[in-house]
Amino acid sequence: MLDIKFIRENPEAVRQAIEKKGLTLELDKLLELDQEVQALKRTIEKIQAERNANAKAAARAKPEERAAMIERGKEIGRQLAELEPRLRTLEAQLKQLLYLTPTLPWEGAPVGPDDSFNVETRVHGNPRTFLFEPLDHVALIEKNGWGDFERAAKVSGSRSYILKGDLMVYEQALLRFALDRMIQAGFTPMSVPSLTKEEALYAHGQFPAARDQVYSVDGGEVYLAGTAEVLLNYLHAGEILAESELPRTYCALSPCFRSEAGSAGRDVRGLMRVHQFNKVEQYVLCKADLDESNRWFETMLSISEGILQALELPYRVIEVSTGDMGLGKYRQVDLETWVPSENRYRETHSCSALLDWQARRAGLRYRDERGKIHYAYTLNNTALATPRILVMLLENHQNEDGTVNVPKAVQPYFGKEKLEPSAL
Repeated sequence: MLDIKFIRENPEAVRQAIEKKGLTLELDKLLELDQEVQALKRTIEKIQAERNANAKAAARAKPEERAAMIERGKEIGRQLAELEPRLRTLEAQLKQLLYLTPTLPWEGAPVGPDDSFNVETRVHGNPRTFLFEPLDHVALIEKNGWGDFERAAKVSGSRSYILKGDLMVYEQALLRFALDRMIQAGFTPMSVPSLTKEEALYAHGQFPAARDQVYSVDGGEVYLAGTAEVLLNYLHAGEILAESELPRTYCALSPCFRSEAGSAGRDVRGLMRVHQFNKVEQYVLCKADLDESNRWFETMLSISEGILQALELPYRVIEVSTGDMGLGKYRQVDLETWVPSENRYRETHSCSALLDWQARRAGLRYRDERGKIHYAYTLNNTALATPRILVMLLENHQNEDGTVNVPKAVQPYFGKEKLEPSAL
């Protein structure tokens, strides 16, 4: 959410941001509604002032004058009873439009409507040349008895999975490995609920635009979170922190749930796009300083790259275009990891800076040394998400006999050098 004062003073800059992000928001309608709200507020304030003056005058008036003043007070009350609900309605309409107003994107972001305008900035590692016919991850899982897609679908529906034997243990080892990397980087580890209230999803930015991606529970009273970022971003909602308490650097390991609405027919086979997954998430709440936000952006990106390098996986770095980065993003860089069976890279990490866009929605504020209150800046990035990363690990590190090598960095967590067949 942008500051309404900024929108009033910089309408063309906001209009350009709307165009660059490929949105359909009618800025003129927003500005007209804002003017109507401000005019109605002034009218109500004037009437309230008259009511107060009339009440004071009535208290001092002579008996023969008081009756008329009381009647005038009743008339003023009827006016306010009509105008105040109208103001609340207009304010709610304006708030909904403000929810759909984008952050102005970083000037270095590629401009374009979708991911075809994303730009590869660098590549790390080379795709492996196999001396045998490699299997895709589904075939490896079926060959070794490491999972069961058919029974998972019977129990939970499509895009579900069951991991078995070594692969189940491997997933847990990877998550703990990533969590330890975050702790070593100075982030505070957190456990967070899977259930979240509607206001937290508005604060995060997932509502109202992406409501169809979220599972509702208990008749829509609460929802299943699609990322720990939703909860982390709302922990300090409504608080005013001291500047000395910033930055807050959190990491959370949590189950995540996404409906994947609109993705019918895409990645329906295997582990690439599932409804429930696990993720270690990075989150930073820092003071409203662009240089500091940029430093944290590079730090979080470096952590994720370090994890992929430790997993011995080839990847590339992608500068995400304005139309692909989403409503609230100032800058987004994705890491895409090589998938041998598809002969292409697929996204595994997404590093985002949102400036004060989320903070204004959530009321994330701090007081500086001079006593002035500011909205904070927020950033987030994936540290590791499973089971998607298993696709890359299985396919890139497979052996001709169907076993899969475990990267040296993860071996202490897994306890073996290879994933071996499980009892079927």
